[in-house]
Amino acid sequence: MAVYTEVGDEELVDFAAEYDIGEVLSCKGIAEGIENSNFALATTDGNFILTLYEKRVNPDDLPFFLGLMDHLAEAGIPCPTPVHGRDGKALRRLCGRPAAIVTFLSGMWPRRITPDHTAELGAALAKLHLAGADFTMSRANSLSLESWRPLLARSEDRADEVMPGLAGELGGELDTLEEGWPHGLPSGVIHADLFPDNVFFRDGKLTGMIDFYFACTDMFAYDLGVCLNAWCFEPDLSFNITKARRMLTAYRKVREFSAAEMEAMPLLAQGSAMRFLLTRLYDWLHTPKDALVTCKDPLEFVAKLRFHLGVKGPGDYGLE
Repeated sequence: MAVYTEVGDEELVDFAAEYDIGEVLSCKGIAEGIENSNFALATTDGNFILTLYEKRVNPDDLPFFLGLMDHLAEAGIPCPTPVHGRDGKALRRLCGRPAAIVTFLSGMWPRRITPDHTAELGAALAKLHLAGADFTMSRANSLSLESWRPLLARSEDRADEVMPGLAGELGGELDTLEEGWPHGLPSGVIHADLFPDNVFFRDGKLTGMIDFYFACTDMFAYDLGVCLNAWCFEPDLSFNITKARRMLTAYRKVREFSAAEMEAMPLLAQGSAMRFLLTRLYDWLHTPKDALVTCKDPLEFVAKLRFHLGVKGPGDYGLE
């Protein structure tokens, strides 16, 4: 269970009293997620999500994350809305941690992804990118190109325990990414972590996008690279071009790519795969065996990275 900080009954009641959300009925830890402590909070006024931000989250970033959710929700993007207390503040402290309450979104994330899901995702992602255009705050992507070599260095001496030759393979690929990484592409607010468990559906329709705690200012096409990796590979790690085509086509109906974005897509997808491979590799090697969190297998992204390295052009993603 991804609950790192337990909340006592008295502390919870005092905390909830700062808001106009009614009387607390229950508060249950949520198993999914790995960064923060999340709780399903039920009150006499409805259901909410209580989040305690743990050590891996920089407190200085929280005004950006919460402000972005406020902005997107006001623009009609289906995302959690921070609940502001009687003093107007959305962010306060609970059990020694920064904490916030956000609205509850109905729906379930898809365990079996279909092309219809990826089409819904593509349209929603484009709308998110457009809605963030007039958001006045910015945040650099702390897990982009400049962070990848330092991340590898922290795991390099043990990487071959996961797969023989892995350290050398990743070092060579980082050389390629650093040499060719695009600059000057259309940029703005991106989600940067829009995996299936962060997207809710009901009756086949997308009802919500959650977990904006990696959101940042970066290239829109990089966000699409994240989604190619997260949504368009089958359980056997084969690439499903139909899912990719549906996602990218739906995106383009809302926001068109530039020619430069289309050309850069393979390299950006490689970079996205590298980012998740390296963070998973670090967690795999450094998380204590008795930790509450189950680490995700980094080798999944080795296979995805190798696929993107073999892509000959945008057509391999279903683009024309």
